[in-house]
Amino acid sequence: MSAIKAPRLTLKIGTRGSPLALAQARQVAADIEQLANGEVTCEIVTFTTGGDKLTTERLINAGGKGLFTREIDRAVDEGRCHLAVHSLKDVPGAIPEGQSLIAFPKREDPRDGFITKTGLTHPKDLPSGAVVGTASLRRESQTLAMRPDLQIVTFRGNVQTRLKKLEDGLADATYLAMAGLERLGMTHVATPVPVSDMIPAAGQGIITVAIRPDDLGDELSTLLAGLDHAESRLAASAERAFLVELDGSCRTAMGGHARLEDGLWKFDGEVLKPDGSERWADSCTTSGDASEAELADLGRAAGRRIRDAAGGDLPAYEDV
Repeated sequence: MSAIKAPRLTLKIGTRGSPLALAQARQVAADIEQLANGEVTCEIVTFTTGGDKLTTERLINAGGKGLFTREIDRAVDEGRCHLAVHSLKDVPGAIPEGQSLIAFPKREDPRDGFITKTGLTHPKDLPSGAVVGTASLRRESQTLAMRPDLQIVTFRGNVQTRLKKLEDGLADATYLAMAGLERLGMTHVATPVPVSDMIPAAGQGIITVAIRPDDLGDELSTLLAGLDHAESRLAASAERAFLVELDGSCRTAMGGHARLEDGLWKFDGEVLKPDGSERWADSCTTSGDASEAELADLGRAAGRRIRDAAGGDLPAYEDV
């Protein structure tokens, strides 16, 4: 019997330790090992990030966007991990110097999932004065724009924690990203909300692989780039450009979504007042064979038009 050939390299993958983050990292690890034909094995290294330590506060009260990525980014910078796997919607517009988002695997369902214990399928169906649990300013503002009579309470925590809070009666309804539920095999607990009613967060449904290309070298960088899904990368380019143009943070309620539909790239973006009383939206299209740079231009242009419509200053949470 021939000897089993041992992998020649172990790649350490940094990720949050939540069930969803682990599911994402394990899928990336499996894909890397398959691409490498046994030449690489992956080891998953988990981190408890600043965002994970929050149990009741909003992100905006504790440092905002980046709280779910900083510790992992630091581990990549220091060489304790070779790469990081992030949910793209958690990644700030400015990534650490020297790092690159080298791959965007195929996007899952970008929509928000609406969840109740009573079988209702849309926020508009809730009874007057019902309580909705969410820690997302975007979801809060969009909910209040539809139903200003609803009450919002802060729901923090991973998927399982938020479902437990709902089960315990702390709210009548909540939201979870359909993409996360897909990766956990739990889509049965939620009903997708149409994008026309709730534009998702920029990057929602996309995961990304971050590395320091200069540290890994061309061969490994090329291997990891094999994880990339072209359509997901193009959508990410438009949505992140929109976010950066508006200096997106957790203090401004905004959504941005790009998709290839009927042979065209379509982009929808919006900014809302935190209480949902006003919203500024923009929709635009470009060619279905547009380049990454052209998709980024599409997102930036939408952001500029929204800022102009809002009078130049975007509404922030502390303004309410």
